Amino acid sequence: MNRVIVVGGGLAGVRAAEALRSKGYEGALTLVSAERHRPYDRPPLSKAVLAGDSDDTTVDADWDALRCELLLGERATGLRLDAPGRGGTVASTAGDLPFDGLVIATGAEPVTLPGDGRQHVLRTIDDSRDLRGRLTEGARIVIVGAGWIGAEVATTAAKKGCAVTVVEAADTPLAVALGQEIGALTVPWYAEAGVELRTGVKVAAVEHGGLALAGPRGGERIDADEVVVGIGVRPALGWLDGSGLLLERGVVTDGSFRTVMDDEAGTVRGDVVAVGDCAAWWSGRYGRRLLVEHWDTALTAPDTAAAALLGQDAVYDAAPYFWSEQFGRMVQYAGNHARSERLVHRGDPSGRKWAIAWLTGDRLDAILTVDRPRDLVQARRVIAAGTPVDPAAIADPDVAVRQAVRG
Repeated sequence: MNRVIVVGGGLAGVRAAEALRSKGYEGALTLVSAERHRPYDRPPLSKAVLAGDSDDTTVDADWDALRCELLLGERATGLRLDAPGRGGTVASTAGDLPFDGLVIATGAEPVTLPGDGRQHVLRTIDDSRDLRGRLTEGARIVIVGAGWIGAEVATTAAKKGCAVTVVEAADTPLAVALGQEIGALTVPWYAEAGVELRTGVKVAAVEHGGLALAGPRGGERIDADEVVVGIGVRPALGWLDGSGLLLERGVVTDGSFRTVMDDEAGTVRGDVVAVGDCAAWWSGRYGRRLLVEHWDTALTAPDTAAAALLGQDAVYDAAPYFWSEQFGRMVQYAGNHARSERLVHRGDPSGRKWAIAWLTGDRLDAILTVDRPRDLVQARRVIAAGTPVDPAAIADPDVAVRQAVRG
């Protein structure tokens, strides 16, 4: 392999470049990024950058040592593949880029709402800087979506003295991520922070100066100086149309992030890998395909993808991990509870510190912690090891998670 192209200038892209070099790849290496900024971390965009506590989250990478050509402000527009194992060509605004190996790390794009009014999303550092300047005292800020991003933006806006309203189509915050039962436990946080939360409200369009509502509230309007939309993201796959790769909610890969062709045989391509927010990878741990749009996966998965691209044996089977800072609380989640049998409370959710554990039999599938970082750290180890636990002990907040493991 003599020429590798990395498409995508986020964390997954830069970590893939670093992993390739660390594993002995000596050939030509090029990173293509649609943004003009050098790769940077995104989690601080809705936290420190939006709050004004930081203005630079550039990833600390030694590009000279990596011997990596950076094509910043250039966008991939198409992909032409040769026979499996023989590479292909990335079509881009910088011209055609032939490769022997390809890393697809183009991430995801925010979902927006219909309407001709101005709506802010929070995906790039420019988005964050622009919105930051508009969060002035007394400004009417309406946020659509009470998910992770919506809650974080609401936290910062309220601290800056804005009049904040959060509109959510579901009946509770975080209904998709955690389920309504757990999402309902966060409802008091909004009132405590002086934020108006309106659930079960659907938006028809973003108009000039506010929102037009849909459903039973059709004809109603919510006035706003600024509208922020945080209703999710979709993998950025448009440039892969017609490439022959299998695309289903993301770039379909095996457990090593090797891509799969959209043919009868489901041919696996070892010369093309996908990683980060755009990769729908097979998890042996959970027995299904996962699309994980979190920083931790973008940080850790590229090592496996780089190994696979270089023909080395490697399988990624980590349990997902995510954190959020909202309304003065550190909220952390590890694992996957999609198929869990039951959940148990670990502490009183009306208090400041508590956790929820999801179990299948005596296996700990996932944990959500609120200001209980030690629980999170210990639970991640238990989940990774798959060791059985005592459900009664897990439900006792006075028992350390590691002590709930059955011998």
